[in-house]
Amino acid sequence: MELLDLTAVELGKKIRQREVSAAEAVEAVFARAETAEPLLHSYVTFNREDALAQAEEVQKKIIAGELTGPLAGVPVAVKDNLCIAGELTTCSSKILSDYRPTYTAEAVRNLQRSGAVILGKTNMDEFAMGSTTETSWYGPTRNPHHPEHVPGGSSGGSCAAVAAQECFYALGSDTGGSIRQPSSFCGVVGLKPTYGTVSRYGLIAYGSSLDQIGPITKDAADCAAVLEAIASYDEKDSTSIRREDLHFTEALTEDVKGLRIGIPADYFGEGLDEEVAEAIRAAANILEEQGAVVERFHLSLVDYAIPAYYVIASAEASSNLERFDGVKYGYRTADYDGLHNMYKKTRSEGFGAEVKRRIMLGSFVLSSGYYDAYYLKALKTKALIKQAFDQAFEKYDLLLGPTAPTTAPLLGESLCDPLKMYLGDIYTIAVNLAGLPGMAVPVGRDQNGLPIGMQLIGNHFQEKILLRAAYTYECATNRQFEKPADIEKLQETCREKTVRNTVEKKEEVSAGKEVQAR
Repeated sequence: MELLDLTAVELGKKIRQREVSAAEAVEAVFARAETAEPLLHSYVTFNREDALAQAEEVQKKIIAGELTGPLAGVPVAVKDNLCIAGELTTCSSKILSDYRPTYTAEAVRNLQRSGAVILGKTNMDEFAMGSTTETSWYGPTRNPHHPEHVPGGSSGGSCAAVAAQECFYALGSDTGGSIRQPSSFCGVVGLKPTYGTVSRYGLIAYGSSLDQIGPITKDAADCAAVLEAIASYDEKDSTSIRREDLHFTEALTEDVKGLRIGIPADYFGEGLDEEVAEAIRAAANILEEQGAVVERFHLSLVDYAIPAYYVIASAEASSNLERFDGVKYGYRTADYDGLHNMYKKTRSEGFGAEVKRRIMLGSFVLSSGYYDAYYLKALKTKALIKQAFDQAFEKYDLLLGPTAPTTAPLLGESLCDPLKMYLGDIYTIAVNLAGLPGMAVPVGRDQNGLPIGMQLIGNHFQEKILLRAAYTYECATNRQFEKPADIEKLQETCREKTVRNTVEKKEEVSAGKEVQAR
């Protein structure tokens, strides 16, 4: 087996057994990235020299017996909204294009304590606002399985990097599905923990009551190991929760006998692609064959989740992004007349279209005369959605359904219709509104070879049940990580498709001119 084909846990074991060094793993990743990055653009920043220096230091500690954990020496990628002291942290936005924080996010510090080697920062939708990683100021990331398609978002860079073997695992953030949806599109495993399980200190906020950091990995075993490393109580984060049991790797047992699984019938209605639906039903049948009790039921208030989420998230975003004004840090416009003009021009030039759209929506719903009509009503709806989940978990141990209604769309499709992009989050956002854990697990591919992911949803603090169900499914299906096709072949396919599209466009224009002439 080649080095890059190993999971994070498998690599960590080989490093501890001195079969391979951390530096060799870093070099293998950078060699892969040199081939893949010109096509995929998973990363915003790479730091080869620093990564090799980290690897050498970690290797010494492993040899000395100071680092014995499963992730020691394993290279990891970090989403570009997680601060690392002295490292460029931009949220993929022009307004933070030169920002280097003086502190490190607690989740990243926990990885560093575990001996992880940080490779660099991954591309994302600007300020995590988007579902395709196309709103990035640095340009879009491509799906490693089909580069003409999006990887999902906003953690698309992290998911693409794992899928393309440009790292062994990655960190993402999830506000309304930003870990789970791109994990589904890229064929990797992604977990959004219970709100408060992983410290948000050092995560540049989008929606403070919804944001949560989580792992993106090749399989469930890696997911459990990474979550175990990053989860902790943090007094610097007022929303951090002190949990007694954080030993998530204990959940990796092949046993779902008697597990009660509910499938929301509401998730299988209009808008769900039939190939996706069939793959999810097949996955549910496999868990049922392993001893789980699977039932369909109605989860109320599904139709209200999207409007409630976008009102609340946009309101919080308008407040959180108020600090980016060109005064304290970040981008400042070069030509302005007075303080207020500087504010306006800096924010107009520094923010992208999607961020401006959500700031405007958030400011509107918080404004005098509209607060009660929109924001307060959305908060009440959020409470009702949580009640609906509470009632469901009185009967079921976990819920199972699709992660997204379709597989990954083509690049450029979603940005043409923002409302369509928002509706694509229909199965993921309620989990954030209720503060629940959710997990995306690959379960197949559509006729075009694009990955399909099922979503497992648990009650508060029940990540172990999700991990056990995912692990059992992987064992029952003998699932192995599906690496993408050869990058060079993908590049050739993209070139051929670009040429074909150009020719078709020219023919279309010529035909239009002939019609006009007649």
